[in-house]
Amino acid sequence: MAGHEHHHHHFSLCFCDLMRLLWSLVMPCVYLSLALTLLLVLALLGLRVWLQGRRKTRRAQDGGPAVAFFHPYCNAGGGGERVLWCSLRALMNRYPNVSFVVYTGDKGVTGEQVLEGARQRFNITLPRPVTFIFLRHRGLVEAASYPHFTLLGQSLGSMFLVGWEALTAFVPDLYVDSMGYAFTLPIFRYLGSCKVASYVHYPTVSTDMLTVVRERNPRFNNADFISRNPVLSAVKVLYYCLFALLYGLAGSCSDVVMVNSTWTLGHILALWRCPGRTSVVYPPCDVRAFLDVPLRGRAGGDTKCQSIVSVGQFRPEKDHLLQIRAFAKLLDRKGDGPGGREALRLVLIGGCRNQEDEDRVLMLRGLCQELGVSDRVDFKLNVPFDELKRELVSATIGLHTMWNEHFGIGVVECMAAGTIVLAHKSGGPKLDIVVPHEGRQTGFLADSEDSYAAAMEIILALTPSARLEIKRAARESVGRFSDQEFEACFLAATEALMSQLVR
Repeated sequence: MAGHEHHHHHFSLCFCDLMRLLWSLVMPCVYLSLALTLLLVLALLGLRVWLQGRRKTRRAQDGGPAVAFFHPYCNAGGGGERVLWCSLRALMNRYPNVSFVVYTGDKGVTGEQVLEGARQRFNITLPRPVTFIFLRHRGLVEAASYPHFTLLGQSLGSMFLVGWEALTAFVPDLYVDSMGYAFTLPIFRYLGSCKVASYVHYPTVSTDMLTVVRERNPRFNNADFISRNPVLSAVKVLYYCLFALLYGLAGSCSDVVMVNSTWTLGHILALWRCPGRTSVVYPPCDVRAFLDVPLRGRAGGDTKCQSIVSVGQFRPEKDHLLQIRAFAKLLDRKGDGPGGREALRLVLIGGCRNQEDEDRVLMLRGLCQELGVSDRVDFKLNVPFDELKRELVSATIGLHTMWNEHFGIGVVECMAAGTIVLAHKSGGPKLDIVVPHEGRQTGFLADSEDSYAAAMEIILALTPSARLEIKRAARESVGRFSDQEFEACFLAATEALMSQLVR
């Protein structure tokens, strides 16, 4: 009995010693953490005061407020760049005493060359000069830099690119994220003390992406080895859920949120949860340049060769693979007879943002060789606007294959040009664009290689009068996507913020 009590007493002493040891280790760590947290807070406050001082100095020198757009790929030729230039043009015309800046990561070009590229590609000329701030570390926001955890890597990279380069190079009064880098918003709002606005083309993460991973479907953003493994799929779902939470917190910092479609609106409202500050502003589409082209109901035998034209940057989500494979199936269906293989060609028009896009074009050319259709497929990269217009006007079918395309400016341009549209049955094309106009059909939708090939065959077989009726309805429906409509809606959405700057 005495031995048992001695053993219990010894155990109590050991436990007390252990607790004292842990306490002696934990408390210094707690004090150190508090001290480091305090130092970090003081450093951030000091940085905020320094940035505010820089903005006051700049305003005293310039004599007016400044608006800065964050657009690392402003020299590209996509729909996002058209939004940028039309936004700048609208604001410049409305607010003559405000200066404008564009943060860009483009290299090897001057500001004058960027503006000339905008004029050639989009037929847009700015009424006043704009200052370009060339950022040196754009690679931080490129997907190729992050083979794994790409979304998180790009988001953290954008914070560094903005926090270290952009914000320290120039502190604006209003910061506009026009490319979807939501994690830059809290930096400009809380460190730079700027008003912030965002134009969202596509949510960085969405419930659709979560569904793809949960159902273990292989797609461009869900590798085969993950979709085949239930454990990795579960981990990726958790990663997406945590990222969605952070993305929503970052996006909710925006004073004004503009989205480009009904589909994007639904996802942003679910993630950012700021309905009172969010509105749909359809992106500008250059429909005026096509409206002077007379509509014709060309039949299959009217021309030697009928073209099927695709317009879109060579990004993985545009799914040019589907276009080429569906076109190959169409050629198999048509055979070598009259109106067959030799009477059809596929024209892929788009811009390349970086080496990754250029490598993708090489891969697509290889697929054409593999499928035996390379003689019927043309690649046209970074073409000027006049050539783009010629191709669209002369085309029979305008092809679009992106799953859950946020909007689809290329689809609208095809409709305005008098090209019968065949778009993916999802996202913006399904909800906002290829919808009946006054009860009349405006185009076709598909979602697989076979359905695309079948739809192309149906369009090619339409009578001239049937084609003409679809073209008329489509052209009449695109007025709501004009430059003028965009500029009016954009100015209305940003008026409250801009009035605070110029008062």
